[in-house]
Amino acid sequence: MSQDTEVPAAAGEISGGGAGPFAGLRVIDCASFIAAPAAATILSDFGADVIKIEPPEGDPYRELFVPTGFGPDGRNYGWELDSRNKRSLVLDLKHADGVAVMHDLVRHADVFITNLPLAARARLRIDHACLSALNPRLVYGSMTAYGETGEEAGRTGFDSTAYWARSGLMDLTKTAHDATPARSVAGMGDHPSAMTLFAGIATALYRRAQTGEGSLVSTSLLANGLWANGCLVQARLFDAPVPPRQPRERSPAPMTNLYRCRDARWLNLVMLNEARQFVPLTQALECPELAADPRFATPDLRRRHSEALVALLDACFARRDLADWRVRLDAAGVTFGAVGTLDDIPDDAQMRAAGALVPFADAPGLTVSSPFMIAGVRKTGPRSAPALGAHGAELLREAGYDEARISDLRARSVIGG
Repeated sequence: MSQDTEVPAAAGEISGGGAGPFAGLRVIDCASFIAAPAAATILSDFGADVIKIEPPEGDPYRELFVPTGFGPDGRNYGWELDSRNKRSLVLDLKHADGVAVMHDLVRHADVFITNLPLAARARLRIDHACLSALNPRLVYGSMTAYGETGEEAGRTGFDSTAYWARSGLMDLTKTAHDATPARSVAGMGDHPSAMTLFAGIATALYRRAQTGEGSLVSTSLLANGLWANGCLVQARLFDAPVPPRQPRERSPAPMTNLYRCRDARWLNLVMLNEARQFVPLTQALECPELAADPRFATPDLRRRHSEALVALLDACFARRDLADWRVRLDAAGVTFGAVGTLDDIPDDAQMRAAGALVPFADAPGLTVSSPFMIAGVRKTGPRSAPALGAHGAELLREAGYDEARISDLRARSVIGG
């Protein structure tokens, strides 16, 4: 047999995926933007074979960023980020034969991920009760907006509504207590929530290795928003006072504040060890008068005279550009962070060195890696997101379908692409 001869896979045999701890794991991603499919993306980074199920018109995520325009080469950046490494199958689940195909796939799957509304799952016969009966070892990953019990379990929502607004984060991150609530940016709550769903799935897979049993893993945007805001939520639950946020100029914590540099760039000063760092800061700023001023002699006095200290620090930081301050503050051992912009990121050498930005394996450009590493484990090189239905026939062959049956399903629009 020549090396160019293609051998059809046996039913249930995996040809997708890559190397890594999840190599050989088959995942069905029956979800749309953004948290649930992003959890499947993380699994794919570590070798899982992810089947992306799309409706005949395609996953709406393919079009989500159309209003903002794609990149100069026409690449759909949101789709490329969260659909990398996946194989696409267009499947009409409103058709009984489409559901039958899904059930055949589930019988050979390890993980099923969805964020479809609970009522839709039951109507389409892809709810946990139905699928676990077909495959008791299945780990079923469920993402909802507001949870799976209670009066609002069936309510739809996005990260901006359930994660940011409902949890209090949108109110707490505004610039001052009387300012307009802060608007979130795309996926800002979805991607952290994806990490939670991934963690739950990984935990359930560990449990399955011990017991042989599958699990229902569920999380919600609401629960993740509360967890992200946990420090202040816990304070409120204990009836602890949470003072209203003051404008930056009247911040009660002048040593943990934002300051503007001469070139209009900002830095975030975070000085928690004032006893050790305050004098080195004044030396780096070339403002020794701050250290000698009795109003600022102790942390308590600095807080009591915070408005005056912020004004003086504003004047000091305005004398140099951000690049100069980065060198001087680093040398002084002062903790701070430059307030980055999107334009800074492509050239950020540390992001690449830390493995946070990685190159596509089959296309030009960089992508954002999942935010953890395992020593001795090499992640799958990110492959471009699939075209609509690009792997339909391939996936059905792997499930044991012959060419005549595949052609029939395609002719009746049960599968497409």
